[in-house]
Amino acid sequence: MESLTFKLEEFEGPLDLLLYLVGKNKMDLHEIAILDLIDQYTAVINDLTDHRLDVASEFIEMAARLVQMKSYLLLPRSEEAERLKQELTGQLIEYSACKEIAARMGTMAAATFTAVRQPMEVQLDNTYQLRHDASLLQQAWFGLMGRSRRRTAPSAERFEPLVTAPFVSVTSRVVHVLRGLVTGKVRQLRSLFSPSGSRSETVATFLAVLELVRAGRITIADDETLAVRRGKTTHREE
Repeated sequence: MESLTFKLEEFEGPLDLLLYLVGKNKMDLHEIAILDLIDQYTAVINDLTDHRLDVASEFIEMAARLVQMKSYLLLPRSEEAERLKQELTGQLIEYSACKEIAARMGTMAAATFTAVRQPMEVQLDNTYQLRHDASLLQQAWFGLMGRSRRRTAPSAERFEPLVTAPFVSVTSRVVHVLRGLVTGKVRQLRSLFSPSGSRSETVATFLAVLELVRAGRITIADDETLAVRRGKTTHREE
């Protein structure tokens, strides 16, 4: 292959550069000489990185991907190499089709005459013309006054119930759920949530159930029946 000299800014991305190399070497997109294409692309990127430090990361990333592909291609009967080759070929075919469509649309747009005139200035009368009953104006006034009063910072006493509410940890609810399942006191998911329970307890219980399901410690059937998964060790407190 002949040596190429060009500016990387001329290409919209690594696929654009690869497609240029395919056309430059008169390759068939459906029968690309992958190893030759990889060698030329990596040579171009290596040459650019030797002289410039601002080579776009996407071009370097593609070079690394092609080097990995080449390592598979050098192996005998590599299924991964064939998969990577088909993937790259498909991307190049799709990109080529998109470029062709974009070029056609650009030609069509250039042939279309579009005339746009400056918007007309419209003089508007901003005088408020509506008339309202005095009672409506009074209600609006009181509403504004009430809203301004609500802007006053609330007293600390209003936050006291939130501050003094007991905190329930997820760990304690994990132990509670497992103990209930082992002793048979808990069968249904809904039985874990008490209407009189605090918000902290409800949230901690919900997170505990999620953690146990994620860890494979318990299972939840379609009818919300809970069960300890067989083969899993259950920690029980004495």
